[in-house]
Amino acid sequence: MSAKHMRYGNHADCEPLHYTACGLDDVYLLSGYELHETPYGNGVSVTDVDGLHRAIGLHLARDKKVLNGKEIRFLRKQMDLTQAELAELLGVTSQTVARWEKGEFETQAPSELMIRLLYLDCLKLLPETVRQFIKSLVRKDEVQDTRQLFEETAEGWQPRAAA
Repeated sequence: MSAKHMRYGNHADCEPLHYTACGLDDVYLLSGYELHETPYGNGVSVTDVDGLHRAIGLHLARDKKVLNGKEIRFLRKQMDLTQAELAELLGVTSQTVARWEKGEFETQAPSELMIRLLYLDCLKLLPETVRQFIKSLVRKDEVQDTRQLFEETAEGWQPRAAA
């Protein structure tokens, strides 16, 4: 096989492979893949697809300034969440998540930040579980007191549950 058909190293003389199987438009591979013939035409085998998708996700979560709809969908799928499950964690409707993913309207900065944090939490790269914290906040919103009570203690001001 020629260098155009087999890439395991970093060969500057070969064109990068446009990798669309992840659902994103702008991902190119410099190495780690092999082109081969199949009964249906040309095929591509990627070594360690899970590792590649993790690297793509980390790049999106840590380095990408603004996420587009396809990138939000990619991160959601990598977290193995449905649109409804992500919507619940973000405090929006599943229709809102669907519209973000279709590119019909942009996410708000807090929601985008939460998607990034949820992804990093899913990879266990955060010290405490963000998902559990968010779920506890969602449950707290369901039973909301009308007054917030605080009292001064030896440890300083503390919230106190309403009686």
